[in-house]
Amino acid sequence: MALENIIFDFGGVLIDWNPYYLYDKVFADHAQAEWFISQVCPMDWNVRCDAGRPWPEALAERIALYPEYEQEIRWYRSRWIEMVGAEIPGMYDYIKELKGRGLHLYGLTNWALDTFAEIQEGFQALKLLEGYVISGAEGIVKPDPRIYRTLLQRYGLKASECVFIDDNPANVAAARELGWQGIRFTGCAQLRQDLEALL
Repeated sequence: MALENIIFDFGGVLIDWNPYYLYDKVFADHAQAEWFISQVCPMDWNVRCDAGRPWPEALAERIALYPEYEQEIRWYRSRWIEMVGAEIPGMYDYIKELKGRGLHLYGLTNWALDTFAEIQEGFQALKLLEGYVISGAEGIVKPDPRIYRTLLQRYGLKASECVFIDDNPANVAAARELGWQGIRFTGCAQLRQDLEALL
């Protein structure tokens, strides 16, 4: 069956998001920023906020564990926008091209609702999508299969007609297990090569 629906992750695929953009400035030392991001505000903690955990609760948890970093921990939310870069190079033009070819474009992302609201209008690539599922609205994060099924059900899609693009290998693997095609994103040029081979 032909692929008709292309589903994009957002962070790292359409939008450049990286906590080092903030914490390299905060600490002026990459090694210290690396320690902070891996130990004090690690990615699994952030993902729980992507699943809908309230930020005040999340921040309080880390402050209780690392009170000497209270200010830096609070900045994870209050200065969150400083972690956001530009659109991933080449992606807007490519998905505009795909849309012009009659393919259907959607999004499936792990993202907290309040922080997503801060960037939603600022990225043109998002406006080319027919719809998307945000983990913060569902209380489920990738690679939980339920969030993939939510997208299929919401937009009436068939797994066999979908290809999912994500920079996280575990999320790509989960899509494949559900009968989707999956591509790990490493850059627009490589994506174009991988995707065109499937279309």
